[in-house]
Amino acid sequence: MPELPEVEVVRRGLQSWVAGRKINEVYVHDARSIRRHQDGLADFIATLQGTTIIDIVRRGKFLWMPLDGVPGGAALVAHLGMSGQLLVEDSTAANEKHLKITFDLSASAAKPEQLRFVDQRIFGGMLIAPLVPTTDGAPGGQGSQAATVPQAASHIARDVLDLNFDIESFHRRLRIRRTSIKRAMLDQGLVSGVGNIYADEALWEAQMHYARPTDTLRRPDTVRLVDALSTIMDRALAAGGTSFDQLYVNVNGASGYFSRSLNAYGRNGQQCHRCADEGKLSLIRRDAFMGRSSYWCPACQRVPRNARF
Repeated sequence: MPELPEVEVVRRGLQSWVAGRKINEVYVHDARSIRRHQDGLADFIATLQGTTIIDIVRRGKFLWMPLDGVPGGAALVAHLGMSGQLLVEDSTAANEKHLKITFDLSASAAKPEQLRFVDQRIFGGMLIAPLVPTTDGAPGGQGSQAATVPQAASHIARDVLDLNFDIESFHRRLRIRRTSIKRAMLDQGLVSGVGNIYADEALWEAQMHYARPTDTLRRPDTVRLVDALSTIMDRALAAGGTSFDQLYVNVNGASGYFSRSLNAYGRNGQQCHRCADEGKLSLIRRDAFMGRSSYWCPACQRVPRNARF
């Protein structure tokens, strides 16, 4: 599933190609992709046609496009899910096999005419949501200075790349939890944008075991963890995100290359890079975790005595 870096790559692409353009026509090819829009198909199309996409905004894994021309203020929200893609293409390009929604955009010099939502597994989707004030009065997310967020995403916490991320509040909320650090990292209401891949990579970077209890974290530990998350997210962004298949691509259909730089995730049985640099032999391990996997090094991410698995 796309995590913060992948969604941010998509946001930046849409900002370049789509922001400021009017939606002339909307074609919904599969109504399942707008099942989260409570007012139905006809309202989805009628509301969007003739509006202008003001900005492209992201908080964690949530992506939204504030609209000009909707009374009261609203945004087109996109959930990428497991396999959702937002592609910018010429109208003459062949339709993708799993094309779900097509937006005809106003003409703009040297820019493709259509925004297309493609989704193979149909776990993603789009909806129109009213914009509500942020609880802290700060901008809603990356890409806009407006202190608003879609109602559908108002429960989502800020991410570590957000300038308004409050590390003190994050530390306090971690300390009162009675859970493991990785479970807390995957809680989008605590810190957004982190999934299985970047949780494992950040924990490796911070030299923490995934089962360390959150109530044992001192402030320097939390700072180290947030720094590790920020570092990993920045590296992944520079590489265009992580692609293991064609389910995640940017708006131009290109894959990301951060998979070539992974230190923990997916490296079961391979030498730990940090230990190798220190002249030690230690192989990355894989443990079952929450129906998924956790990858870690037994030498530099030692199991705590009071681990919470």
